[in-house]
Amino acid sequence: MTVLDKLADFARQRVEASKKRMPMSAMRLEALDMPKGDFPFTAALAKEGLSFICECKKASPSKGLIAPEFPYLRIAEEYEEAGADCVSVLTEPEMFLGSDMYLRDIARRVSIPCLRKDFVVDEYMLYEAKALGAAAALLICSILDDAQLRDYGDICAGLGLSALVEAHDEEEIERALKSGAKIVGVNNRNLKDFSVDTGNSRRLRSLVPGGVLFVSESGVKTAEDCAEAAAMGADAVLVGETLMRAGDKKAKLAELRSLL
Repeated sequence: MTVLDKLADFARQRVEASKKRMPMSAMRLEALDMPKGDFPFTAALAKEGLSFICECKKASPSKGLIAPEFPYLRIAEEYEEAGADCVSVLTEPEMFLGSDMYLRDIARRVSIPCLRKDFVVDEYMLYEAKALGAAAALLICSILDDAQLRDYGDICAGLGLSALVEAHDEEEIERALKSGAKIVGVNNRNLKDFSVDTGNSRRLRSLVPGGVLFVSESGVKTAEDCAEAAAMGADAVLVGETLMRAGDKKAKLAELRSLL
């Protein structure tokens, strides 16, 4: 069993526990009662120039504990002050030490849109994301079948959530596009063994047509990486560990932008 399989299994267990606390019907109603909005996450990525999705992440399976001290609200505020376009918030508690509370609190505190970064395996998690204040949800091709990708994308659209559909190879790009994805993220990290190949986005970029937003995820560490992403026609980069380890996040984000 891969790490990704374990994360997906744990997500299923979490959903079942959540449904006992709040049934699907109640969670769905709560989400549908919220303002639909105008897809601010999509708009943030569609603006001119390279957009930055900056991540609040305490730990990861590949790196272990990244931020022993995790003042997540201050981190999100620093991202916003530094000019981040969006905030990605890890809510997976087992291996990433995330929490739904982090997303709820950050979404209330900052004005830029938030992505719920988790391993969605059930539509319940999309209604939950909306109720927590997310503007977008992550859909990972590796753990969802074609019907789920299509149906979950439709649910997101109905809620006013942007769906960031994540792929890692040619087949998954094809599946993402077939599902109707409007935003495709290429993960430079292989979620099965957590190895990183920063050339993955470059190799797959040409498979994503104009009119579909393109995000390069993982392994973005330097200004040169960001310049390369911009040169290949990426609309956004998702930056996690590099910013989380930076003492001065404003200065680090300025450095990443320095060659654009």
